[in-house]
Amino acid sequence: MSNINLGNPVDNFSATATGDKMISLSDYLHKNLIIYFYPRDNTPGCTQEGKDFRDYIEEFNALNTVILGVSRDSVRVHEGFKSKQEFPFDLLSDKDEALCNLFDVIKMKNMYGKQVRGIERSTFLIDANGILQYEWRKVKVKTHIKDVLEKLKSLNK
Repeated sequence: MSNINLGNPVDNFSATATGDKMISLSDYLHKNLIIYFYPRDNTPGCTQEGKDFRDYIEEFNALNTVILGVSRDSVRVHEGFKSKQEFPFDLLSDKDEALCNLFDVIKMKNMYGKQVRGIERSTFLIDANGILQYEWRKVKVKTHIKDVLEKLKSLNK
């Protein structure tokens, strides 16, 4: 069960990130924050989702918004993925699933006919005051980036 609710502040959290950093939610007060959870580095859907955020980074910057990607991959794997795809944002490693549990994104999924625990592709918009403004669950990569930008634009009016 999620520990966060729309319209409420998100508790501060910390996680290891690319660039040999420890990142906390409190680092981003006064900026909007997009946190997107994805199943795994170097897979087709996850790569495309990251590229979409990368390709629209100037629009996110203009909307005072920082992007963070999260999966259970190690920081070492994230470093290679970020470098290869030229992502201009940090990727957070959540090997212990603390962030996944905070945002309730671990779900049972069917994979090759078997039930497995995995990250359900999800995105969260936290405003400059640390309030959860919007969440997207069961994200479809194809149209996702436009949905996120529309919501951000309406938030910044």
